[in-house]
Amino acid sequence: MKSTFFSHNPRTLPCPKRNQYIEIPLPTERSLLRTFLHIALGVVLEPWYVAAALVAKTPGVGIHLKCALWGLRMLLLRRMPIRAALSLAFFPMDSTRYFEFHEVLKRLARVRFTAYLDVSSPRIVPLMLLAGQNDASASLINPDSSDIAETEKLARALNLKNRCTFFNHTLERAHFSKNSFDLITCVSVLEHIPEDRKAVEMMWSMLRPGGRFVLTLPCMARPIEQHISRNDYGVLSPGSDGYTFWQRFYDEERLHSVIFEITGLPAGFAVYGERRHGLFFRNATAKRLLGALYPFWRESYMMSREYLYFKKVSDLPGEGVAMFEFLKP
Repeated sequence: MKSTFFSHNPRTLPCPKRNQYIEIPLPTERSLLRTFLHIALGVVLEPWYVAAALVAKTPGVGIHLKCALWGLRMLLLRRMPIRAALSLAFFPMDSTRYFEFHEVLKRLARVRFTAYLDVSSPRIVPLMLLAGQNDASASLINPDSSDIAETEKLARALNLKNRCTFFNHTLERAHFSKNSFDLITCVSVLEHIPEDRKAVEMMWSMLRPGGRFVLTLPCMARPIEQHISRNDYGVLSPGSDGYTFWQRFYDEERLHSVIFEITGLPAGFAVYGERRHGLFFRNATAKRLLGALYPFWRESYMMSREYLYFKKVSDLPGEGVAMFEFLKP
């Protein structure tokens, strides 16, 4: 697949940067009764949608089921609060996370590692990887203090905390030596880092020769850069217009200039995206508007209906996501 990734020389057809500004709506008002009834409905409907997703062969449904077993086990053993355990059991991931978790964990299922670095990925990925390697230890970086605290709680509940070291800061502040890790993962994070090429250079330098670097990021044939009206994480400062940089989408040109010039072409990759332009944005807008009242139970089946695999980024009709695996010589 390496030789077919580019549909053209990425240096010959530059795409001008397009900006998109997203207004974050005020939370939808809801009563406790309505919220409870909505969650109860989701608990009833979720198994049926997951079953339909299994029949439709949605990527990542097996991981969803494993998370469900984790959540129910934590609930029975009282290792987690009820709300957190139910969330893990019934809503462990959404949207393109199904593809990302599936491709990353499938790619690394039989890879042996001992020293592992994860850069701010959703917690399920590093903890599932660590659970499958009894002799491995993990360094987990996340600048979001509340998010990494939740990761630490789940690691404790899964009896993995003694093999994890948690760092509540950005990658730039990490002072790991060169050639420190034989595996590095970065799932849906690079697109949020303004100096993305520098971040890739840092991660690549921390990887030992013979090690693996796996990352996922959003892609488009004609890329955009998104800015949001609310600064949830406080890691970046808003611009003079009040909007904060949120994320960028990568086209083939930027993938080459930011990543492949440092790592070389990937040893493996996969591209997944919406069937029609606008499906992802519509879904993301609904989540922002509805909040806890969003019908989360339909996510797994929705992916089989509205998304599919593509051969390369330039084939995407709209928003998509790609997974890349690199081997360091």
